[in-house]
Amino acid sequence: MSVAKKEYKRITVKSLIDMKSRGEKISMLTAYDYTMAKIVDGAGIDVILVGDSASNVMAGHETTLPITLDQMIYHASSVLRAIERALVVVDLPFGSYQSDPKEALRSAIRIMKESGGHAVKMEGGKEVKESIKRILNAGIPVMGHLGLTPQSIYKFGTYTVRAKEEQEAQQLKEDALMLERAGCFALVLEKIPAKLAEEVAKSISIPVIGIGAGNGVDGQVLVTHDMVGMTHEFNPRFLRRYMNLYEEMNKAFTQYGEDVKSGDFPNDKEQY
Repeated sequence: MSVAKKEYKRITVKSLIDMKSRGEKISMLTAYDYTMAKIVDGAGIDVILVGDSASNVMAGHETTLPITLDQMIYHASSVLRAIERALVVVDLPFGSYQSDPKEALRSAIRIMKESGGHAVKMEGGKEVKESIKRILNAGIPVMGHLGLTPQSIYKFGTYTVRAKEEQEAQQLKEDALMLERAGCFALVLEKIPAKLAEEVAKSISIPVIGIGAGNGVDGQVLVTHDMVGMTHEFNPRFLRRYMNLYEEMNKAFTQYGEDVKSGDFPNDKEQY
């Protein structure tokens, strides 16, 4: 049963906890630049993720690994200038937190100070526990991320569904509880069985946001470029395309090129 949407002037980490307690689903999309962020925020989306997926959709890399902390700060700064309502969460990129809790804290502080972000997101469970604690002790909100963790793609070797086997599923449930107890305000579950995701969402009090994790969680996230059809080559089962911008933009660009070549653009009304 759907729950009436509550109007929030600004979304905070407490707003998300409130949404979960009320049974109101949380909407989350990515943005990496001012223009897209302004549109997403104006549409009333609750959370904007400045994801390390910028490495793929903005820079054309095969994985999320190449993007740097400086680049993430640049993208986050651009997004924050556009925001009036949404909570902005910024991914800590690969190499900025995994090996050393002190380095993790320095990375998180740079993101918060230099971009104005509201929270950071980190992939992993018990292996990043100390880094999470150190960042939280500095007063920086942390969102966790379990299941398919793209920064570990070379460890997994594939982007297929995670936690289908009992041992991995049990470890995921334990890590989710650990992240809640450590103080994370929310958790992303990526590409895991829907039944497992629902079980995790019911077992912890913090919001669980899914991507390819079924409808039994507390909210959903998609990469904006995917859901509006700009990245038309990417077609996972969990993706719903709300537009086909690739096709529409291609038509527009083609028409523009033809109009310039023919001398139709600009016409008399389009010049001074």
